[in-house]
Amino acid sequence: MNDRWKPSVTVAAIVERQVDGRSQFLLVEEHTAEGLRLNNPAGHLDPGESPVQGVVREMLEETGCVFTPEALVGVYLSRFHRPATGEDVTYVRFAFRGTASEPAPGWVLDEGIVRTLWMTPEEIRASRERHRSPLVLRCMEDHLAGKRYPLELITVDPTIYSPELKVRAP
Repeated sequence: MNDRWKPSVTVAAIVERQVDGRSQFLLVEEHTAEGLRLNNPAGHLDPGESPVQGVVREMLEETGCVFTPEALVGVYLSRFHRPATGEDVTYVRFAFRGTASEPAPGWVLDEGIVRTLWMTPEEIRASRERHRSPLVLRCMEDHLAGKRYPLELITVDPTIYSPELKVRAP
Protein backbone atom coordinates (compact mmCIF):
# COMPACT_ATOMS: atom_id res chain seq x y z
CA MET A 1 0.00 0.00 0.00
CA ASN A 2 1.35 3.41 -0.97
CA ASP A 3 1.11 6.35 1.39
CA ARG A 4 -0.88 9.26 0.05
CA TRP A 5 1.24 12.31 -0.69
CA LYS A 6 0.23 15.14 1.64
CA PRO A 7 1.86 18.50 1.01
CA SER A 8 1.99 20.97 3.88
CA VAL A 9 -0.22 24.01 3.36
CA THR A 10 1.27 27.29 4.53
CA VAL A 11 0.30 30.95 4.45
CA ALA A 12 2.59 33.99 4.24
CA ALA A 13 2.16 37.73 4.71
CA ILE A 14 3.89 40.18 2.37
CA VAL A 15 3.99 43.63 3.97
CA GLU A 16 5.68 46.58 2.27
CA ARG A 17 6.19 50.07 3.66
CA GLN A 18 7.84 53.18 2.29
CA VAL A 19 10.55 54.95 4.31
CA ASP A 20 12.11 58.03 2.73
CA GLY A 21 10.82 56.89 -0.66
CA ARG A 22 12.35 53.41 -0.34
CA SER A 23 10.51 50.11 -0.08
CA GLN A 24 11.02 47.92 2.95
CA PHE A 25 9.52 44.50 3.64
CA LEU A 26 8.66 42.97 7.00
CA LEU A 27 10.52 39.71 7.70
CA VAL A 28 11.11 37.54 10.73
CA GLU A 29 14.35 35.99 11.85
CA GLU A 30 13.73 32.51 13.19
CA HIS A 31 15.46 29.38 14.46
CA THR A 32 15.30 26.42 12.04
CA ALA A 33 17.01 23.04 11.79
CA GLU A 34 19.50 24.76 9.45
CA GLY A 35 20.20 27.63 11.85
CA LEU A 36 18.97 31.21 12.03
CA ARG A 37 16.97 32.06 8.87
CA LEU A 38 14.92 34.89 7.39
CA ASN A 39 11.30 34.34 6.38
CA ASN A 40 8.11 36.18 5.63
CA PRO A 41 5.74 36.06 8.58
CA ALA A 42 4.35 32.63 7.70
CA GLY A 43 3.24 29.29 9.01
CA HIS A 44 1.07 26.24 8.62
CA LEU A 45 -2.65 26.42 8.02
CA ASP A 46 -4.50 25.01 11.03
CA PRO A 47 -7.49 22.67 10.79
CA GLY A 48 -10.79 24.54 10.61
CA GLU A 49 -9.45 27.83 9.27
CA SER A 50 -9.39 29.48 5.87
CA PRO A 51 -6.12 30.66 4.29
CA VAL A 52 -7.08 34.28 5.07
CA GLN A 53 -7.78 33.42 8.73
CA GLY A 54 -4.50 31.51 8.87
CA VAL A 55 -2.35 34.36 7.57
CA VAL A 56 -3.96 36.81 10.01
CA ARG A 57 -3.26 34.40 12.89
CA GLU A 58 0.33 33.65 11.83
CA MET A 59 1.15 37.34 11.43
CA LEU A 60 -0.14 38.07 14.92
CA GLU A 61 1.72 35.13 16.47
CA GLU A 62 5.04 35.92 14.79
CA THR A 63 5.06 39.73 14.89
CA GLY A 64 2.38 40.97 17.29
CA CYS A 65 0.86 42.92 14.38
CA VAL A 66 -2.71 42.72 13.08
CA PHE A 67 -2.58 41.89 9.37
CA THR A 68 -5.25 43.06 6.95
CA PRO A 69 -5.01 40.99 3.74
CA GLU A 70 -5.77 42.98 0.59
CA ALA A 71 -4.93 40.55 -2.22
CA LEU A 72 -3.49 37.15 -3.01
CA VAL A 73 0.01 37.49 -4.51
CA GLY A 74 0.18 33.86 -5.59
CA VAL A 75 -0.01 30.18 -4.78
CA TYR A 76 3.37 28.44 -4.79
CA LEU A 77 4.79 24.91 -4.62
CA SER A 78 8.22 24.28 -3.15
CA ARG A 79 10.08 21.27 -1.84
CA PHE A 80 13.10 20.49 0.28
CA HIS A 81 15.02 17.36 1.17
CA ARG A 82 17.07 16.90 4.35
CA PRO A 83 19.62 14.10 3.59
CA ALA A 84 20.62 13.63 7.23
CA THR A 85 17.09 12.56 8.20
CA GLY A 86 15.61 11.54 4.85
CA GLU A 87 12.87 14.13 5.34
CA ASP A 88 11.28 15.25 2.06
CA VAL A 89 8.59 17.92 2.31
CA THR A 90 6.51 19.75 -0.28
CA TYR A 91 4.81 23.01 0.62
CA VAL A 92 1.80 24.72 -0.94
CA ARG A 93 2.07 28.40 0.03
CA PHE A 94 -0.67 31.01 -0.21
CA ALA A 95 1.04 34.43 -0.11
CA PHE A 96 -1.02 37.51 0.71
CA ARG A 97 -0.14 41.18 0.48
CA GLY A 98 -1.66 43.57 2.95
CA THR A 99 -1.11 46.07 5.72
CA ALA A 100 -0.02 45.55 9.29
CA SER A 101 -0.65 47.44 12.49
CA GLU A 102 2.12 48.40 14.86
CA PRO A 103 3.08 45.52 17.19
CA ALA A 104 0.90 45.16 20.28
CA PRO A 105 2.76 46.54 23.30
CA GLY A 106 4.43 43.77 25.27
CA TRP A 107 3.61 41.10 22.67
CA VAL A 108 5.71 37.94 23.08
CA LEU A 109 6.79 36.59 19.68
CA ASP A 110 5.96 32.99 18.74
CA GLU A 111 8.39 30.28 19.84
CA GLY A 112 11.45 30.21 17.55
CA ILE A 113 11.01 33.79 16.31
CA VAL A 114 14.02 35.85 17.36
CA ARG A 115 12.93 39.23 16.00
CA THR A 116 11.10 41.12 13.28
CA LEU A 117 12.99 43.34 10.87
CA TRP A 118 12.41 45.57 7.87
CA MET A 119 14.65 45.00 4.85
CA THR A 120 14.91 46.67 1.45
CA PRO A 121 14.54 44.56 -1.70
CA GLU A 122 18.29 44.90 -2.26
CA GLU A 123 19.05 43.59 1.24
CA ILE A 124 16.67 40.67 0.75
CA ARG A 125 18.23 39.78 -2.60
CA ALA A 126 21.73 39.97 -1.07
CA SER A 127 20.82 37.62 1.81
CA ARG A 128 19.52 34.61 -0.17
CA GLU A 129 21.75 32.17 1.71
CA ARG A 130 19.87 33.11 4.90
CA HIS A 131 16.35 32.63 3.49
CA ARG A 132 14.30 29.82 4.96
CA SER A 133 12.97 29.06 1.49
CA PRO A 134 13.39 30.36 -2.06
CA LEU A 135 9.80 31.62 -1.73
CA VAL A 136 10.88 34.50 0.52
CA LEU A 137 12.48 36.20 -2.48
CA ARG A 138 9.98 34.93 -5.05
CA CYS A 139 6.96 36.29 -3.17
CA MET A 140 8.60 39.71 -2.76
CA GLU A 141 9.54 39.84 -6.46
CA ASP A 142 6.00 38.85 -7.49
CA HIS A 143 4.60 41.55 -5.22
CA LEU A 144 6.96 44.13 -6.71
CA ALA A 145 5.92 42.98 -10.22
CA GLY A 146 2.33 43.87 -9.32
CA LYS A 147 0.88 40.39 -9.07
CA ARG A 148 -2.48 40.74 -7.31
CA TYR A 149 -5.48 38.45 -7.28
CA PRO A 150 -8.77 39.09 -5.47
CA LEU A 151 -9.21 37.33 -2.14
CA GLU A 152 -12.45 35.89 -3.54
CA LEU A 153 -10.30 33.68 -5.79
CA ILE A 154 -10.01 31.35 -2.79
CA THR A 155 -13.25 29.48 -2.14
CA VAL A 156 -13.64 28.03 1.32
CA ASP A 157 -16.42 25.48 1.55
CA PRO A 158 -18.42 25.56 4.82
CA THR A 159 -17.27 21.98 5.49
CA ILE A 160 -13.95 23.49 6.64
CA TYR A 161 -15.76 24.72 9.76
CA SER A 162 -18.30 21.92 10.10
CA PRO A 163 -17.11 18.75 8.32
CA GLU A 164 -19.47 16.76 6.18
CA LEU A 165 -20.25 13.40 7.74
CA LYS A 166 -19.62 10.46 5.41
CA VAL A 167 -21.60 7.37 6.25
CA ARG A 168 -21.77 4.05 4.45
CA ALA A 169 -24.89 3.70 2.31
CA PRO A 170 -27.27 0.94 3.49
